[in-house]
Amino acid sequence: MRNLKFLSKLKNEKSLKSVEPSDEISKAYLIKSDKCLQVSKLALEAEIYENAVSEAYYSIYNTVMSLFFKCGIKCENHSGAVILIKEIFHLEIQHMIFSEFKKDRIDNQYYIPILDTEPINKEKCNERINTAQRFCIELRAYMGNLTIQDINDIRQRFEEI
Repeated sequence: MRNLKFLSKLKNEKSLKSVEPSDEISKAYLIKSDKCLQVSKLALEAEIYENAVSEAYYSIYNTVMSLFFKCGIKCENHSGAVILIKEIFHLEIQHMIFSEFKKDRIDNQYYIPILDTEPINKEKCNERINTAQRFCIELRAYMGNLTIQDINDIRQRFEEI
């Protein structure tokens, strides 16, 4: 209930709205997602783990944006995007992963670790990148299987917010 109120608030603020579905914009977000994943892997190799995790998050985020534009949804709020995956698309597992990555990204981008400690190690970072890669592959497969009727149903649920 609280999530739906938040989405409704975003709609009222015009941060969340219905747009024409766009395969072109959807594909552009997938390209952006691929680049973020590449940068994440480069940061891992350079042992810059905090940035690697942030870029892995943005790979997920851009794949989600691709899904939204494929279905004609524009969302300018990261928390709203996480909620939509659960409430409109009913993707529980993806919601949990997306939510967890969002928290990691915030922790790594905005908080300073204790001196001489790393907030994340190489193994954990590598695991996060692999999870992000699987997430993106699975979400792309989901998008590839969407029918026109599925998109219409998603848009209908979105309009009911």
